[in-house]
Amino acid sequence: MSQTLQAVYAAKRKARRFAVQGIYEWQMSQNSVHEIEARTRAENAMHKVDLGYYHELLTQVIADHEALDTLLIPVLDREVSALDGVELATLRLGAYELRNHVEIPYRVVLDEAIELAKHFGGADSHKYINGVLDRLAQTLRQAEKEA
Repeated sequence: MSQTLQAVYAAKRKARRFAVQGIYEWQMSQNSVHEIEARTRAENAMHKVDLGYYHELLTQVIADHEALDTLLIPVLDREVSALDGVELATLRLGAYELRNHVEIPYRVVLDEAIELAKHFGGADSHKYINGVLDRLAQTLRQAEKEA
């Protein structure tokens, strides 16, 4: 893989990391998306982050959280309200990518979500995230999963 491609992947990974933190903050505080994004950009070195992707993930996941929850409900084993905040933020981001970014292979979406859960979540939350998003991919990416 070329150095340029590695940098692109790393920038997207960092965008996801900041986005999941912002989604979590919004879930906990209901601060405005604009406020969350402005503070994140002011307080962090964001020169190696895909800022466009970060902005998209943060704004669109929050704006569309109800529809994303509707996608997740059938594949959850508990109520959305019973999910840990980090798990919910990660699942919403993963559901958004599965639904809206078909150019990203579903296995990459799952791997990225698992890494976010390992970094920010509880001890075994990555296993739960994997199971839920894998079941969701069965619906949203059925042809890709079967291939």
